[in-house]
Order: sequence, then C-alpha cells, then structure tokens
Amino acid sequence: MLIHRFLIDSAKRYPDRPAVIHQQKLMTYSRLNDFSDVFAGRLVSENVKKGDRVALFLDNSGDYVIAYFGILKAGAVVVALNSQLVPRELASLIIDCTPKTIVTDSKHGRIIAEALELSGAKIKPLIIDEGGLQSAVEGSSARYVETDCGEHDLAMLIYTSGTTGKPKGVMLSHANVAANAASIAGYLRLSADDKVMVILPFYYSYGMSLLTTHIKSGAALVIDNRFLYPNSILDTMLKEGVTGFAGVPSHFAILLRKSALRNYKFPALRYVTQAGGAMAPEMIREFQGVLPTVKFYVMYGQTEASARLSYLDPDALNAKIGSIGKAIPGVELKVLDEQGKPVACGQTGEIVARGDNVMLGYWNDPVETAKVLRKEGLYTGDLANVDEEGFLYLVSRKKDMIKSGANRISPLEIENVVCGLSGVVECAAVGMPDEILGESIKLFVALNGRCVTKKDIMIYCKQNLAPYKLPKDIVIVESLPKTAGGKIKREELKSIK
Repeated sequence: MLIHRFLIDSAKRYPDRPAVIHQQKLMTYSRLNDFSDVFAGRLVSENVKKGDRVALFLDNSGDYVIAYFGILKAGAVVVALNSQLVPRELASLIIDCTPKTIVTDSKHGRIIAEALELSGAKIKPLIIDEGGLQSAVEGSSARYVETDCGEHDLAMLIYTSGTTGKPKGVMLSHANVAANAASIAGYLRLSADDKVMVILPFYYSYGMSLLTTHIKSGAALVIDNRFLYPNSILDTMLKEGVTGFAGVPSHFAILLRKSALRNYKFPALRYVTQAGGAMAPEMIREFQGVLPTVKFYVMYGQTEASARLSYLDPDALNAKIGSIGKAIPGVELKVLDEQGKPVACGQTGEIVARGDNVMLGYWNDPVETAKVLRKEGLYTGDLANVDEEGFLYLVSRKKDMIKSGANRISPLEIENVVCGLSGVVECAAVGMPDEILGESIKLFVALNGRCVTKKDIMIYCKQNLAPYKLPKDIVIVESLPKTAGGKIKREELKSIK
C-alpha cells in the first residue's frame, strides 16, 4: 500500500474528525487531505518528478504533516532532516541526498541559506511564510494528480542519528512503512477514537511511526514541542484528553523526577509506549506506580526496520520486566552467534531481523548496506539473549560493550542498577582507554537536585555490582548529551573530563 493512501482513505471515512491539533488549532482529515493535494500540485508545478528527493526541514506542526503527504502524493521522496542541524551538518546531507528542493520556514531560513552556500547546491527552497502552509495553499489552483508510484518505490530517506559515526540515509519504501504501520496499529489497538501526545520529532523514525500509524487509523496527532517545560505537556495531555503517549527513556525520567506528574490524573490515557533505548526496570515500576491503570508497552526497533521490531505485551510486563518482548506481527527475529547460528537460551548473540518492514538499504552506500543486509536478514548490531519462552533481553549495542581485562561488560547492566538509586535521573557508562585493562568504566550521572555524592553512588554500586563492573571514575553532570531522538551520545561523553 502507498503511504499517502492512509490519509486519502481516512479522509473518506472520517472527514470531520481531527487529524492534527497544534497550538490550539485543529485540522480535520478533509482539510489535511485537501491541503496536501494542493501542496502536491504545487510541487509538480515546480517540476518535482517521481523519485525526486524533497527535504523537510521543519519542526513538528500541521505544516509538516501537510508537506509530508503532499511530497508523497507528488511521487517524490520525503527526506526527513533534523531541524536542529547546524549549517555544516546540513550541507553534508544536502550533498549526499541532492534534493530537488527543501521545504522550510522563515525561522530556519538563515541555516538553509548558509548550508546551501557551503554545499554549492543550486536549490531554491520552498519557504513557508509566517502565515504557515495552510494559508499559503488556500485558494491555490494547483491540484493533486495521482502518480504511478508502486509500493516498492522509495518513499522516505531518514538519516541515522550518527551516534556511531557518519549519518547514513536509510531508504524506506512505501511497502516498508506500510507493513510496520499496520503491525503497530494492530498491537496497540489504535482506532479513530485515539489521540496521541506527540513530543517526538517526525524526522526521527519513532516520531514518524506516530504520524503514519495514527493517520492510518483515523486518529488524532496532538503536537506540543515544549517538552523543556514538561508540565506544559501534562497540561496539554489533560486538556486534549489524549489516549496515548510515546517517549524515550529520558522523557519518562524527566516526567518522573522533574515534573508534577504525580499531581495529575489522566482519565482518557489508555497506554504509553517506550522505545529509543533500554529503560531501567526500576523506572518502569515507578511509572506503573504513578499511573497503574495505563498499559505500558516496551518496544524495540531501528530506523532500518521502519521503526519497530519487537514489543512486550503489557500483560507480560511484570513477569518479564527488562525484556523487549517478542517480534511484532510480520517480523521474524533471531539471536545469532558469529557463525550465523542461533544461540542457546541465556547465551548472547546479535539480533537479526526479517520482514517486509526492513529497509531497501543505505542511500549511496552499498558497502555499509552489504554489512547489515545479509542472507540471514538485517543485522541490527544489538546484542541480546533469549529465554526459554522466547522473550528477548537486550545486553548492549555491539559497539558499546566495554572490554575490561578478560571481561565483556554491558553498560546497560550498570545503568539499570544506578538508576535504582534515589535521586538519579539518568546515567550512562562508557569504556575509557586503560593501560592495564584495555578499558575502564567511566560513569556519568545526572541528578534531580537531591544531595547524592560520588561516594554514595560508589557505595551503591559496590552493593549491587560485581567488582569488575565497578566504575573507575564517576562524573556528575547536569544532563547527558543526546540526539534529537533522545539517544545518548556516548562518544561525546568520552571527551568530557
């Protein structure tokens, strides 16, 4: 199925239902569909053809959703770019994906201009004025003419966060995204009665999955970009009666430790989802204690898999806490050793995935593509073990494992322990060069203002970790450096003294 059919079909079924709610403005499905038709026509009138890349350099908004579906309706490829990039970073991606145009707004105009100058690209950006895209397309004579796209044609380029090196452009087809959206919408039991709180950026694969699954379901996207002020988000959730919330571990840590969450009641809230890295079991239990009737979905995935690969059913959460669950419908997951053979229960191997959601490959990078797309499937780079009932447990990113002496240490195990100490908001363990051991453990800890010292943390570690897993150095920080999607930048931590 073509991704833009999600919108077309939902507009037929639910024309007057809200599709997007942002800054107290509501856009219905019929309006969203009409606006995206007009925008598609405008792109075609500007000589955008099937397969051309059209970059989106916008913050989350109704305009973003209009442009996203308009680009797809025009037969072009959405290139979802991180709107926090600086000109140098943006220029390198422009050179890589060679977009026909860039959709942006006046707020980001200077960054676009500098990036285009650095890249040497002769591109005329489509700049949305202060009135927004909705007012810009009002009264336009341009109209959508259906293109001859196929479901296996390229639909999106999403660049990886670059936490382990240079960002790579993940190529996703219409079929990739549609398969994943159908699976997620199914196990979350999404319907037109749902409203999801959107704090995740749409240029991040997790955020993109909120966009596709909810538009497919006829549900509403409630957008609020003010998570720096978490109580504002809680106010929006209550006012709009959201039924779902999606976040990465740091979002939940902030809500639990730096907001007034415990003073709120959310009668409409049905479920929350957590992905974007492992969340400490103690923090999951704490969240359950605050909102005990809300279903908590632990999820795991990758951009290379159109977002999602596994989930842990809320009914199994307490029995299997710490697990990332089992493969989502339509996906096969195996844990393989270095010879490509399934590991025994309790043994560690690499997660390898197969399914219609697995990417076409990396843009302009056949070498890196061949490294991860092999005959067995998509090699995720994530190490895990599996129990006797088939539930998966993450150990670490393959590249993040700390090699200290004869030991291989998972930073996740250390982080899960330390997050159980009262006063800790979040933490990260990394390996640092060590003349004797090869690598020693350095621990970075962010606190919530309580009087917790390095000595307190070390005592707690000694009580809960084997001696070879103890940090050699502990650094107290205000916050951990993260990507726009909320993943910890471990390489950046290593440079902090």
